Amino acid sequence: MRSKNLEKIVIATGVGQQRLSSQFDSSFLPEVTKELALITGQKPTQCLAKQSIAGFKLRAGNLVGLKVTLRGKRMQDFLYRMVNVALPRVRDFRGINPKQIDGEGNLTIGVRDHSVFPEIIPEDSKHDFGFQVTLVSNASDPGEALEFFKEIGIPLMTKK
Repeated sequence: MRSKNLEKIVIATGVGQQRLSSQFDSSFLPEVTKELALITGQKPTQCLAKQSIAGFKLRAGNLVGLKVTLRGKRMQDFLYRMVNVALPRVRDFRGINPKQIDGEGNLTIGVRDHSVFPEIIPEDSKHDFGFQVTLVSNASDPGEALEFFKEIGIPLMTKK
């Protein structure tokens, strides 16, 4: 039996709705890229649309999001800062719902406001955005993953 561990952490944010504003290329995109790089310690890659969708005013090749994949030491540092610094700063935080663990054993956490991370100075930030943090484990099922995430210190909700 192999030991359970964390393979990678993927941080992703969508910028599709803001793409329609006139200040997108000059103001919004550089700001979000800079702040996501500050939070993760790594420059994000751009995610482009694979196909056109007329209902969303989207063309193939348009920018729809930014993503960062962390492994190794950067992954461990980010996880420590998220669990011990950022999540306690979230207003009305009562823990992460265990139902957010998918069938593959991965946990996805939604962060509504990026300013909960200490690297971001709210007065200097021009744009607010949220992002998703996906913890990818090598656990084979959700039950095994739940035990693993408890073991590494992820603050999960407890039933009352």
